[in-house]
Amino acid sequence: MDRATYQRLLDTLVTYEDVHRVAHAEHLDEELLFVIHTHRVTRDATRRFYVLRRQMPQLASQWKRGRTMLDIAREWKFPPVLLGQQMLGELGIPRKKVWGTFLHPETAPDARLRHEVEELLAADMIYSPRGMELQRERGRKGEERMQHWLEKHGIGYRTEKDLRGKYAKTPDALLDEPIIFYGQKLMWIESKANFGDDVELRKNLKRQLGPYTELFGEGAVVYWYGYVDGAQSPDGILLWDGDTFEGITPIVPPRSEGSHAAHHSRDPARRPHPAPPPSDPGSAPGESDGVPPP
Repeated sequence: MDRATYQRLLDTLVTYEDVHRVAHAEHLDEELLFVIHTHRVTRDATRRFYVLRRQMPQLASQWKRGRTMLDIAREWKFPPVLLGQQMLGELGIPRKKVWGTFLHPETAPDARLRHEVEELLAADMIYSPRGMELQRERGRKGEERMQHWLEKHGIGYRTEKDLRGKYAKTPDALLDEPIIFYGQKLMWIESKANFGDDVELRKNLKRQLGPYTELFGEGAVVYWYGYVDGAQSPDGILLWDGDTFEGITPIVPPRSEGSHAAHHSRDPARRPHPAPPPSDPGSAPGESDGVPPP
């Protein structure tokens, strides 16, 4: 996607309703638009989190005088669940109890809070447990597509689950033998159920992709929803979108003698293990002092 189009969509997709509207009007993929909308919402929430926190005493007073938390969240253009979590904390409810209330509204201290928490959950498709489960499901689907591609081409690999505890950081697929793509030997592939804009690429490079090259050598990352035109990655890391990746026929060198047996795909009786899902909603954004993206 060209940068001008991406920036226009990022500026336009302010609300969840905008996602449906633009998808219908411009005949664009709704999931892609929702991913871009998520970028906007989570980054704005991170930037303004402490600004809102400083206003909590005044906002709690407004709530006590009869305003709803959802109305306040809409006025501030802030994710409803995050605002509600801060509000309950301001009302003196312990942090663990706050998130428990958003997981199980029936445990709310009173009927008004239960009703309002249910409203906040229904209005938040990103920070609610439902929204985070959709995010995890997109991640699982991406990893399944990657594993299907590896099996299709007879490429052995180990998953994050297989490698747990052996390395400080592990990719979604560490290959048993390198594959060759235009002369480059690739030892790992990372699956990202996301759109790779400049912010996302820098974040992933620092947290994951750079360490992978240090540990395992050259590799590739698949952004299933694409990435901005002209995006740059360091030497040793290839960028692929979903369509490009699934259309590749890699060169698979003959297995060297003494190499370890492939953990997946070469034995049809063994199916690949999906990578473990992200942490459960109990450690969701809003429970900690910062606001990491979901």
